[in-house]
Amino acid sequence: MKKKIRAAALLGAAALVVTGCSAGGGSGEGSADSTGPIDIWLSNNEQEVAWGTAVVDAWNAEHPDEKVNAQEIPAGSSSEEAITAAITAGTAPCLVYNVAPAAVSGWVKQGGLVDLSTMEGGSDYITDRGGEVDSYATDDSFYQLPWKSNPVMVMYNKALFQAAGIDPEDPQMNTYDAFLEGSRAIVASGVQSAIWPAPTSEFYQPWFDFYPLYLAETDGTMLVEDGTSTFDSDAGSEVAEFWKTFYDEKLSPNEASTDDAMSAGTTAMQLAGPWAIPSYADTVDVGFMPVPTSDGRENPTTFADSKSVSMFTACENQGTAWEFLKFSTSVESDGQLLEATGQMPMRTDLTGTYADYFDANPNYVAFAEQAEATADVPSIPNSVEAWQAFRDEYSASVIFDKEPIADFLKNAAAKIDDLVAE
Repeated sequence: MKKKIRAAALLGAAALVVTGCSAGGGSGEGSADSTGPIDIWLSNNEQEVAWGTAVVDAWNAEHPDEKVNAQEIPAGSSSEEAITAAITAGTAPCLVYNVAPAAVSGWVKQGGLVDLSTMEGGSDYITDRGGEVDSYATDDSFYQLPWKSNPVMVMYNKALFQAAGIDPEDPQMNTYDAFLEGSRAIVASGVQSAIWPAPTSEFYQPWFDFYPLYLAETDGTMLVEDGTSTFDSDAGSEVAEFWKTFYDEKLSPNEASTDDAMSAGTTAMQLAGPWAIPSYADTVDVGFMPVPTSDGRENPTTFADSKSVSMFTACENQGTAWEFLKFSTSVESDGQLLEATGQMPMRTDLTGTYADYFDANPNYVAFAEQAEATADVPSIPNSVEAWQAFRDEYSASVIFDKEPIADFLKNAAAKIDDLVAE
């Protein structure tokens, strides 16, 4: 389920296809005191499967009466649709790793998730590990443990920058004007695209074009705050105009790439997280820089592209599930996740805790530092529908030039406000 140029989105939004039955049945009568075998589901990302298998093996060796069965999730329909169906049928597992936070509020409304705040020491464990994670709460309760992040940065091909006359070690493209100037030079040098955001209509695509730059431009203002959309504003307009310029000047194509444009050399840049580094280790000499802002501010906020772990009410042995959740997100397990995947565990003092790893893997340092300045999707009712409404309006205006930006912002804000108010 991983398209090469949009791997991060699919890992979070469409890779978790839910099938099978939870351990002990799906009665929804689980108890925090009940222990015994549990099922968990992992993303079908190869590195995460290897990590999950090792953590499960270590647990099972010490807990013969509380065996964990980990399943690699097969490809199929989107995770949101499949998990919703599994909740309805009572067949969800105890834990799902790699949950997209945007979907959590809907599952809470459906009655499918366990409030982790009710587990012994639940809220303290989540906040002690993750720090300032209140934005991941729903109705002041944690129905997800913020697990890992993939801070979105601009990833670029150093050789193509060099050929375009841009210093690959110090591109100086931190303002909108400078970023556009560099992009024009790239295309003028013969590269098909300066940067190639996916122009497709999936609800999560704004997380890899509009939203990181909006967060940067507003110092972390989320799409919706206090029940009201925020983006019908000067900042929202400025970000939209910036991206529209790329499509108007043919610096970004408005059709989808048929292959991995970075590997093929048909684009010089993409918005990506640390998950992308291994993808290009043998094909592209890559560099990284923060997303631009209108004024070139230092240390801009970006989209966290975080993934969580949730516990499902179909799980009978919730006591075991909670203990295994803590085991799998310990300092040791998080370090193993970092080693295996290069993705950033959402815990405090990341670079200090895993200093040896970052000394040995300097390409990941930029992402570890960026992880200190991130924001995520808001926890709102009808979250997926709200993002889809935004994407539909954005695409019509910015990508395909069918309506003015002012109309897109006004119409999307009205639709989202209505969805959040339901």
